[in-house]
Amino acid sequence: MFCFDNTFSAVSEKIIFFELILDNMEDLEGGDPDWKEYVHGTDMLDMKLEDIMAMGADGGSEAAPATPWRKVLYERQPFPDNYVDSRFLEELRRNVGVRRYRYCAVAREAGLVAQQVSCVAAVLTLWSYMAQGRLSPFMLLGASLLCALLGYVLYEALGGPRGSERTRWADLQSAAIFLAFTFGFSPILKTLTESVSTDTVYAMSAVMLLAHLVSFPYAQPSPPGSLSLNAALFGSVCLASRLPGALHAFAMLTCALLVFALWPCLLHRLRNRAPWTFPWAAVLLSLAAVTGLATLSLGGALLLVLALLALTLLCPLLLLRLQRHKDNIHGPWDEAEIHEDLSRFLH
Repeated sequence: MFCFDNTFSAVSEKIIFFELILDNMEDLEGGDPDWKEYVHGTDMLDMKLEDIMAMGADGGSEAAPATPWRKVLYERQPFPDNYVDSRFLEELRRNVGVRRYRYCAVAREAGLVAQQVSCVAAVLTLWSYMAQGRLSPFMLLGASLLCALLGYVLYEALGGPRGSERTRWADLQSAAIFLAFTFGFSPILKTLTESVSTDTVYAMSAVMLLAHLVSFPYAQPSPPGSLSLNAALFGSVCLASRLPGALHAFAMLTCALLVFALWPCLLHRLRNRAPWTFPWAAVLLSLAAVTGLATLSLGGALLLVLALLALTLLCPLLLLRLQRHKDNIHGPWDEAEIHEDLSRFLH
């Protein structure tokens, strides 16, 4: 009987306690009537005090704070440190300063990459012709010197900035010194890799020519970068060491210097002085490379055509499609940027 009285008393106190909570919640601002109906329709004996208090807190949390939040650090505010105001995203900016490209402009610039690939293919084709005995070194050397002379005349005719101390006589002296030293060192270059296996030489040449394509300064190809030029010449030396004679190596290095060092300078002058000629020059060079490679391997020529089409037409289209998904966000969380001229404070 004593246990029954204690249990009945505890239940009665619990019911009275819940009734007091309900009466007090009616006086609170922002009280939720659905919350009251839910409590009345629930078995209050099975509810816990934490559940009732949590529901009451949810019902009153929608009330606006009495003190507005300010974005300051020198004032104590009744908000937690990680509080985020509803106006936080008002300063959100997307894709600020993003440059929108056009397909024609991108394809035009991609032509520079395609023509550089064509240059590598042309050098490999000429080397293969000499290695097979289908091209005389005298013919290649004469054609290289003639193309260099015509290119120099065209380069000067287009005009442009020239160093104050650089004259045509100085250019002629530089060309003569290069030809003399290259001709003198041709026997050494021919026997430079005799102790190295042919497979290793071909692998080094492929890696160096690939490094030339990757490191070539396409944005400013005049003069060509030292890394790309050295990689191309090293690959050419490796290939020249597998030719029949020293004269073949001399002609090969002369042709490589013309293609990898002088041609980019002329092409850059054409882009600046006569922009309409640049696409035609790139197309003619690509056609010459494909035609020459087709006489050696139709499969290689087909792969070259697919590579040139992908670089010139497909890659620009892919870039434009990916640009639609570009989403850079800027807002108050960014680092501060100083736009004032602070040079007067640096002296």
